[in-house]
Amino acid sequence: MAKLKLDLHEIYNKGHLIDRALEEIIEEAVSRKIRLVEIIPGKGSGQLKKKVIRFLQQKHIKPYYHRMEKDSKNFGRLFVHFRF
Repeated sequence: MAKLKLDLHEIYNKGHLIDRALEEIIEEAVSRKIRLVEIIPGKGSGQLKKKVIRFLQQKHIKPYYHRMEKDSKNFGRLFVHFRF
């Protein structure tokens, strides 16, 4: 099963780059019909993870993916599942 991975550690404090990286990974998953995207906001204070979740819940982004889940074993990681 193919999967894409996005690690946000390098750009954690650059809001515009975070949004762009998230948009690009969603577009790539849709265009290549990838079923799983792993997003790593890191553990930290949780603010970056909240930003990623808010981004994924936007009205224009939500129709692209099937569901989003938080990793139960590693709270610094999110999975976005796509259905084609």
